[in-house]
Amino acid sequence: LNRPPIQLSLDDIEASIKGKTVLVTGCAGSIGKEIVRQCLRFEPRLLVGADVAETPLSYTARAFQECIEKKRFKTVIADVRDEDRLRRLFEAYHFDYVFHAAAYKHVPIMEDFPEEAIKTNVLGSFNMARLSSQFKVEKFVMISTDKAVNPSNVMGASKRIAELFVHSLNHRSS
Repeated sequence: LNRPPIQLSLDDIEASIKGKTVLVTGCAGSIGKEIVRQCLRFEPRLLVGADVAETPLSYTARAFQECIEKKRFKTVIADVRDEDRLRRLFEAYHFDYVFHAAAYKHVPIMEDFPEEAIKTNVLGSFNMARLSSQFKVEKFVMISTDKAVNPSNVMGASKRIAELFVHSLNHRSS
């Protein structure tokens, strides 16, 4: 990366997440599942994992079955493009932290289906960021990609648009 590595303070992360209610979108994907795994280490009061993909979500639930039994983890079917469904989740759980990892990430596929990249990566991120702001989420983290830096493809451009919106929303809200 041509820069010194970022050193994370696990104590600070634990102090932030412990006892909080956390939402992870795209929790059945590789990135989302790893975020769930990492967050659960820090003992949130409840971590809600949302995904639109039923079969991968069932695998995720099985992977974290012990946490489900202890009422520390719950999986839900939810599409980030469906603002009404998301609003019901925010109303039900009053999230403190949101990790937004739901996105289409495969460049060649998104070149063939650009409208799907826009609907999920842009509209889905708009929905998540707006609701996080409206419901006064303590911290909203959008997972992006290096392809958004100087986008040369649909996937990168869709993530860059989402980044710009989230950035502008961050400056308008506290």
